[in-house]
Amino acid sequence: QVQLVESGGGLVQAGGSLRLSCVASGNTFNINVMGWYRQAPEKQRELVASITKGGTTNYVDSVKGRFTISRDNAKNTVYLSMNSLRPEDTAVYYCNAKRTGIVYGALGGIWGQGTQVTVSS
Repeated sequence: QVQLVESGGGLVQAGGSLRLSCVASGNTFNINVMGWYRQAPEKQRELVASITKGGTTNYVDSVKGRFTISRDNAKNTVYLSMNSLRPEDTAVYYCNAKRTGIVYGALGGIWGQGTQVTVSS
């Protein structure tokens, strides 16, 4: 079993910054991709950014140039640095992990409990 615990959410004004952290614990030996998803009220959960164990990153277009995903494999931790935040970034942000060798669906994998990010205008 793997547990993911997020932290770092909160309330920030537009233009501000936040840094989310997600620590993985338990049986983490074959986790490859870790990522951040978000879900705003009445909207579908969407991938924000992901990073492989080797450091390859992927971002949704709306956050490119503003958000940076990074990872510390020794600490089993993934970070999401969010700058120039906008009200439309308001959502619950979820950490996700996927193991090597398993074919997942679009919203498959292991999930954290989520952390709220609210950006005021």
